[in-house]
Amino acid sequence: MSLSVSSMPSAPTGQRGPVIALHGGAGTLTRSAITPEQQARYRSALNDILLAAQALLAQGADALDVVTEAVRLLEECPLFNAGRGAVYTADARHELDACVMRGSDLAAGAVAGVTRLRNPVLAARAVLAAGAPVLLIGEGAEHFALARGCEAVAPDWFDTPERLAQLRTVQAAQSGATLDHDAQTQLAAQPPAPLDERAKFGTVGAVALDLQGHLAAATSTGGVTNKLPGRVGDSPLVGAGNYANDRTVAVSCTGMGEAFMRGLAAYDVSALVEYAGLTLHEATRRVVMDKLPPLGGRGGLVAVDAQGQIALPFNTEGMYRGWARPGQAPVVAIYADEDDRSQA
Repeated sequence: MSLSVSSMPSAPTGQRGPVIALHGGAGTLTRSAITPEQQARYRSALNDILLAAQALLAQGADALDVVTEAVRLLEECPLFNAGRGAVYTADARHELDACVMRGSDLAAGAVAGVTRLRNPVLAARAVLAAGAPVLLIGEGAEHFALARGCEAVAPDWFDTPERLAQLRTVQAAQSGATLDHDAQTQLAAQPPAPLDERAKFGTVGAVALDLQGHLAAATSTGGVTNKLPGRVGDSPLVGAGNYANDRTVAVSCTGMGEAFMRGLAAYDVSALVEYAGLTLHEATRRVVMDKLPPLGGRGGLVAVDAQGQIALPFNTEGMYRGWARPGQAPVVAIYADEDDRSQA
């Protein structure tokens, strides 16, 4: 069930200045399926990552460094579908995608379909730094990243028993590709999560405005469970799942990738701000609540504009999300009825 605009909490629109916002996937509300201790694991992980990013911002770090590090930490956490803990393809492998973009000059770097790079977001950053290609795929992306110091791991480093059991369940049911943990709660051995794993859209991402007034965005994903080998979603595509422009906004998306690709969701937010004169709040809600649903686009995004205002809209029942400004306590939320402005 989609949520109405009025029921969707968002961050305060009046604040300005440096800020980090992140997401870790969107999905269905199931409070009854999780203990307070299990829920606390997700909140603690998000809070710790926000604290690390917040400290970088306070030290004057560049926005691109901040979002890259935030997403790297999310890739290291097996609770989320990126890096370690990524979902499986139909042939029981992992194919990972990531993108980073710098708002000051629209420089971007991305990788897709990599299988042995520990942190795809660092590989995407290496592509950006090279200044030539924007997107590299597969073995070519891996050779490029390894030559520039990125760490290689054995493909099974990304394995988790819960994700493998999820794949087997989906395949046994012959249900086709399933978004993130789409049948996971059918597994008695799988610890429950705050979001119903049968309807969770798994991507991680971060956006930031730094002390110098620059914007950046980073996004990373393991894709969808039981996906066709070679399938690529919106996450590594500039303008679809990731975008940053100092003149307007930085955006990172999570949801049904094909719909976000068809709608150029991330860039559309920027275009609505730049050409239609909409506020960040208006632009993000128009994309998430009006444009994407007719395309089958369930999910959400996090965004920050050039003034430091943030928006975290989603059209599902929940989204792992949080934000932090230097000198303020981080704010973390999961469910749609949580007020993520509570510590503003």
